[in-house]
Amino acid sequence: MAQIHKRFTLEQVKVLLSSYENGNLSRFDLQEVLGVGKTRFFEILKLFRTNPESFSIDYKRNNKSRLSMEAEEKIRLFLEEEKALIDNPNLPIHTYNYSAINDRLKENGIEVSTTTVINRAKSYGYYFRRKKKTMVHDREVLTSAVGDLIQHDASIHKWSPFANEKWTLITSLDDHSRMILFADFFERETSWAHIQAVQNLMQRYGVPHRYYVDNLRVFRFVQHRDSTWQKITLGTDDVLTQWGRVMERMNTKIVYAMSPQAKGKIERPYGWLQDRLVRTCARQNISDIQEAKEVLIQEIHRYNFHQVHSTTKEIPALRFEKAIKEKRSLFRPFAVPKPFSSPKDIFCIQYQRVSNGYRKVSFAGKEFQIPGVNPYDDVEIHCVPDLENGIVELRFWCENKMLFSTFLPLAIDRIKSSLLNF
Repeated sequence: MAQIHKRFTLEQVKVLLSSYENGNLSRFDLQEVLGVGKTRFFEILKLFRTNPESFSIDYKRNNKSRLSMEAEEKIRLFLEEEKALIDNPNLPIHTYNYSAINDRLKENGIEVSTTTVINRAKSYGYYFRRKKKTMVHDREVLTSAVGDLIQHDASIHKWSPFANEKWTLITSLDDHSRMILFADFFERETSWAHIQAVQNLMQRYGVPHRYYVDNLRVFRFVQHRDSTWQKITLGTDDVLTQWGRVMERMNTKIVYAMSPQAKGKIERPYGWLQDRLVRTCARQNISDIQEAKEVLIQEIHRYNFHQVHSTTKEIPALRFEKAIKEKRSLFRPFAVPKPFSSPKDIFCIQYQRVSNGYRKVSFAGKEFQIPGVNPYDDVEIHCVPDLENGIVELRFWCENKMLFSTFLPLAIDRIKSSLLNF
């Protein structure tokens, strides 16, 4: 129903209220005439009784009807910057992120709704209509405890328009809480990078029950069918990958996703992170991976501690802590399993060799005399790269005993190829 000031003049309302005061008109009849409820009726009556002379029914807007010029200019500027990112074919940005624009406006002291930003985007021509999804994938929380299932994946992109190369983002997410437990940039995606991610998570939070990964060669040996020219002797999963050996040592099960759609729980945070990271790196003119890591830390903190997850309807960090307090955790305390005595022998690149008649083994074009082995014994070499210092530690094991260790520079081409090109 139209407002009172649009249906009656001020004098008409005063006459009606005076009739009610004199007992000539009942409240119910007056409410019906004015078209208001009980609460609104008594608000009007109170104003009339307080000061009949200054009583008014004119509508007064409490909020500003227009945005300030500063707000209008900021919205337009941020939308133009978004368009530049979308038009850059080298960046993984294909749509506008109006929520991110609204966050930037708040950082500049401008309070508007995301709907207002969208409306301005439509009027300025910075708007893409979302495509309707032909297939709907329902995302559900299938675990009842933290540490039951860790979603693990990697994403390779050019994360900043000012970067000269692509970087790999490796992330591990707890399925129950949706909290991201590990996230870091690496210059290349290798088995060693994924092993470092696992080590960081296990030593910080504990050993989870299962890891959920795709069929990337880092995680799984997949053999294709026999061909006319080749007879296959080893099938899928007959060979453990370096990453798989770490899982085996820590007694953590591996679950493989059968399709990209099956990994929606980790892909969605990746999409959120991708949007935020690229936009922030572009805004801050970031070209160095170390600077990008600082941005990543900030965005992970925002996701874990401030973002309400659309599926769980809870903040991931609070949901994680709640499960811990309620003793709904399948994380096992980290401990180095026997016969090993150091995490270096768990989180390493492992090779098998056989000692020759002179009790030597060869690795990366070099021979090593191993004390305590017999000719033709099986020898394990545990390689622990130190990328920061450019060295690698070689730890030689035989019959569950460490016999010898040495260091070599990573700059040796054969060692680099053996450790970092898989």
